[in-house]
Amino acid sequence: MNLPSVSESLHGEAKHEAGLKTMTEFLNADLIGVRGGAARLQTPALVVDLDALDANIAAMATYANATGIGLRPHAKTHKCVEISKRQIAAGALGICVAKLGEAEAQADGGIDSVLITSPVVSEAGIRRLVALNGRLGELIAVCDNAVVASRLSAAAQEAGKPLKVLVDIDPGLGRTGVLPGEQAYDLVRRVATAPGFEYMGLQCYAGQVQHLESASERRMASLAALAQLRTFCDGLDELGLTPRIVSGGGTGTFDIDPDAGTLTELQVGSYVFMDRQYNEVWEKSGTRAPFATSLFVQATVISANRDGLATTDAGYKSFATDADAPQIIAGAPNGASYFFFGDEQGGIFYSGAAKLVPGQAVGCIVPHCDPTVNLYDCLHAVRGDTLEAIWRIEGRGRSA
Repeated sequence: MNLPSVSESLHGEAKHEAGLKTMTEFLNADLIGVRGGAARLQTPALVVDLDALDANIAAMATYANATGIGLRPHAKTHKCVEISKRQIAAGALGICVAKLGEAEAQADGGIDSVLITSPVVSEAGIRRLVALNGRLGELIAVCDNAVVASRLSAAAQEAGKPLKVLVDIDPGLGRTGVLPGEQAYDLVRRVATAPGFEYMGLQCYAGQVQHLESASERRMASLAALAQLRTFCDGLDELGLTPRIVSGGGTGTFDIDPDAGTLTELQVGSYVFMDRQYNEVWEKSGTRAPFATSLFVQATVISANRDGLATTDAGYKSFATDADAPQIIAGAPNGASYFFFGDEQGGIFYSGAAKLVPGQAVGCIVPHCDPTVNLYDCLHAVRGDTLEAIWRIEGRGRSA
C-alpha cells in the first residue's frame, strides 16, 4: 500500500506554507501570534518560555564576561540552531555538540564554529569529519587515542585543511579521555606534531560532579579535578606545549570552575532550560537555582472520571525517564503529582474541590532536559500566553 507523504496530505495554501516543515510544526502553526494560543496547543508539545530562555542566556553571558572566561555552550542540550544563534549573539565563542550528526545539523543551519566533544573514530565518521571541516570556519575535534590520532591526521592531511584538535583528558569520570600522566603527555606530543593537525589544547569535563547536591562537596570535587588538570598543564608549559584552549565545566559548576584559573572556556549546556534534576541540585542544598526553568512539556487531560485522578496524553514517550517523574508547574491544583500511566498516557493525583476536566492544559517541568528534547521535532516558543514561533530541533535524533 502506498501511503501519502506529509506534503501530499496537505492541501492548497496549507501545503505550500508547510514547505519542509514536519507535521508537528504544521499542527500548531495556525496559533502563532494568537493571544491565548499557548494554552491551545495540540499536545504533547515541547514548550520554551522565551522570557526565561533569554534571561538565562543573558545571565550566563554576563557571568562569563565578568569572570573573564570564554563561553562555548553545549548544544547537545537544545539541539536547535535558533538557540545556538541566540547564544552566539550574546557573546559565545561558538558552540559544542556531542555527536558528529549534531555538528552537521548545526552547520547546515549556519553555525560556523563547532566543537565536537566526543571522539570520532570510525572510518565513515572520519570521512564526514574532514568533509565538515572543509565547509566550516572553525571545527574542533577531540582525541584520546594515539592510533585514532594517526588516522585523523592522515585523513585531514589528504583533505588539505588542518583539523583543529583538543586532547581529551579524563578527570576521573572514565567515560572518555586519557588520564593525566605520561600517556597523556605522549598523546599531546603526537597531536602537536602530527601533519594535518592544528593542536589547540585540552578538553576536560568532570561530569561526575555536576549533580552533587552538597554545594561544598561539589565545589571541592570540581576544584580537585581542576587542580590535577592544572598540574598537567604546568607540565605542558615546560614542554613548550602550552594549550591555547582548556575547555570544560558544566551548569553544575559554572560558578566554581573559573576560580581554579585553569579552564579558558565553559561548556555549559543545561542552563538555558534547566530541569528537575538541576533545579534539585540547588534546592536540596537550600538555595535557589541560578537560572529560571524555561523548558516544559505541555500535556492535555484526556480523561477524568475518578475523583482525585486524571489522565493526560503525555506518558513515557513524552519525557526522558532516567530520572524522577515530571513536576507539574501549571494547570493542576497545588500539591498535585504526576506519574507515568503507560507509554502514551500520564496520570495526575490531586485533591481538593476543583476537578480536572478533559481538555485542560497541564504544564510540566521535565525530569532531564537533554534526552527529553531529543523526543520532539520542534520547540514551541511562547511569551506570556502567546505562541511566538515554532523552532525546529535540527539535531533531534542525530546521534551518529
